[in-house]
Amino acid sequence: MKLYLSTPRTATAAAALSLAALFCQAPTVHAAAAATSPGVAWQAASADADIEKAFAQARAEKKPVLLYWGAKWCPPCNQLKATLFNRQDFIEQTQAIVPVHIDGDSPGAQKLGTRFKVRGYPTMILFSADGREITRLPGEIDAPQVIKVLQLGLAGGRPVGDVLADAKAGKKLSANEWRLLGFYSWETGESQLVPAAELPALLAQLAAASQGVDAETTTRLWLKALSASNEGKGLKPDAKLADLVHGVLVSPAESRAQMDVLTNGAADIVKTLTPEAGAARTKLLGEFEVALKRLEADTGLSRADRLGALGARLDLARLDTAKTELHPKLSPALVKEVKEAAAKADREITDGYERQAVISSAAYLLGQAGQWKDSDDLLKSSLAKSHSPYYLMSQLGGNAKKQGRKDEALRWYEESFNKSEGPATRLQWGSGYVAALTELAPQDTARIEKTAAQLLSEAAQDKGSFYERSARSLQKVGSSLVKWNADGKHDASIARLKTQLDGICTKVDTADKQRATCESLLKAPGKKA
Repeated sequence: MKLYLSTPRTATAAAALSLAALFCQAPTVHAAAAATSPGVAWQAASADADIEKAFAQARAEKKPVLLYWGAKWCPPCNQLKATLFNRQDFIEQTQAIVPVHIDGDSPGAQKLGTRFKVRGYPTMILFSADGREITRLPGEIDAPQVIKVLQLGLAGGRPVGDVLADAKAGKKLSANEWRLLGFYSWETGESQLVPAAELPALLAQLAAASQGVDAETTTRLWLKALSASNEGKGLKPDAKLADLVHGVLVSPAESRAQMDVLTNGAADIVKTLTPEAGAARTKLLGEFEVALKRLEADTGLSRADRLGALGARLDLARLDTAKTELHPKLSPALVKEVKEAAAKADREITDGYERQAVISSAAYLLGQAGQWKDSDDLLKSSLAKSHSPYYLMSQLGGNAKKQGRKDEALRWYEESFNKSEGPATRLQWGSGYVAALTELAPQDTARIEKTAAQLLSEAAQDKGSFYERSARSLQKVGSSLVKWNADGKHDASIARLKTQLDGICTKVDTADKQRATCESLLKAPGKKA
């Protein structure tokens, strides 16, 4: 399902990360088997040397490498731990692989993130023994499909870049190679295969080229192309595509097979096919409603995926409503369903990992339905049950901010930062706190400067601070401060922070543009450092 996040990050990053979806809950038979069997034998990696050791083992044993990059607080990572990683068939599959886990808060994790071009948690990449990327495993499909994709990667062995190049050149691909492209995790590829702006056209090209080889893959590629064509970018309305979507929606088997694309991309697909309100859109919305309700009722899907179908229905109900509207006009029946689903999840989920994954999404849906008190109550009641309560605290801060309760928002953002753990996580949560302070309490100069100085001090203690997610967190701090001082009223504070930063930057390695990143943090656009 789509992951609904409210963490201290920019809206663009949140949207990107929201595409990192939750895996299907394992059937009881697998959970029971896993309870009596050893789990995945993950090898922890926090530096290049650990990675090289894993690849050396892979070459010696002639095995591929499965790299998993995640974080303790990350909801979809927790869903993986609660479901896929506990499945006996997945555990058995990893015996033919060298499985490597990178915790985003380990010392060298962010540098490794740069090396492997990964930004969002979770990311899973399958490599050949010699280090070539075979594929990125998608997080939005259900667990049995993930395992099938893993098996396809193991059986084929060709790097996804080579397969894509042949596809673009019009060369013949096997059905399995087309399936790998269809199920490739384009969202976590972070434009390494194709720039984001070119993705809709590429997916459409691949869909057309795959015609006649594997119908399900062709359909998946067209749906992904439509979903990626949001805000009028990419594909245009087309009668044949409308017929294809109609066929998927009215077929229980096809809509189930394409569940992930339909729930994650419902609103974008509708807006692409029917840019304006009218009879065509009304018809399409009706078909989506039936299909999504069917997915909601599918007990073969996880609670997270069923909640995702409900979230897609809510997205469609808000299609012509401003994103900033706090109290949308919705069907009372739909609002009731959202409230009941959230209450049911809160009542029934006892697994800590699953709660971390699902409760935040349920709280988000309550907010989208205009039920802000219910959203707040759910989050507050879950704090004591969460192993990463700071994640929920930041969501409470977001709720309060949207409703104009500035002081309450800042209290939650401050507490979430204070309670956060791990160097990368603290920089990320701290950057959100600084951004909130500069926006909601710009007059509180002392508090803003103190918090920013604390973050710079913490950054100085971690050699990975100017890599990947940590670097982006610090860049967010810098941009927030520069914007805050746009009128020059806080020059003295900025000067003190700049002095502190200069002392840090001189000790930062020049490799990988780390020092340049450091030196640019408090540089206003158009000005020399």
